[in-house]
Amino acid sequence: MNSFFNEVQQLADVTSRLTVLEAFAAIILSFILTTIVAVIYRFTHTGARYSQSFVQTIIIMGVVVSVIMIVIGNNVAVAFGLVGAFSIIRFRSAMSDPKDIAFIFFGMATGIACGLGFYILAIIFTVSLSIIIMFLYFINFGKTGSSRKRLTLTVPENLHDEHKFEQVLSKYMKSYALRSIETTNLGTMIQLDYIVQTKEGVRDKEVMDELRKMNGNLKVSVNYLSTEMYY
Repeated sequence: MNSFFNEVQQLADVTSRLTVLEAFAAIILSFILTTIVAVIYRFTHTGARYSQSFVQTIIIMGVVVSVIMIVIGNNVAVAFGLVGAFSIIRFRSAMSDPKDIAFIFFGMATGIACGLGFYILAIIFTVSLSIIIMFLYFINFGKTGSSRKRLTLTVPENLHDEHKFEQVLSKYMKSYALRSIETTNLGTMIQLDYIVQTKEGVRDKEVMDELRKMNGNLKVSVNYLSTEMYY
């Protein structure tokens, strides 16, 4: 009887060691693969805002998810318990770029595959999707002929007429729309805010020079915000 219990104990020890080794392998592999994901994100990031903490979050989320999948295993009760525990967490950080959400899911999917023991699948998935992302980045897929910009004009209050600049805008712009009108400089100036899209071959300086002739040589600015949402 004692020999039987000793054999059971040895088997349990071997199983525990194997589980620890598998968990260690999953954590290390998920860390390596999500680091690759973070490097791809940093290289292909083109938005106006870059966050070091977000890059680190991709790696942390991947490793955490891999550990969660190890803990869950095939235990349905533990899975439901974790769902209840994580349901109380609220993430209130707004994503400035929709592509950021895709990278979060990329890191999480890699962590899930590692946590479930699908190491080869995790490697193939990471490499394949990284190649696809790099391909889309280098061919600049989805870019239109000219990007949208914000054009801001300052005019004297006594010369305020938003229709006054339509002739110049029609000449140089593929499309334009007046977004807002507001007073500035204690009400002595009017600021016109347009969303514009220049025609092919048109330089911003040409447009600005033409507009300065009409607004009394006051401030004219063009802003490039690729991640800004236009309504």
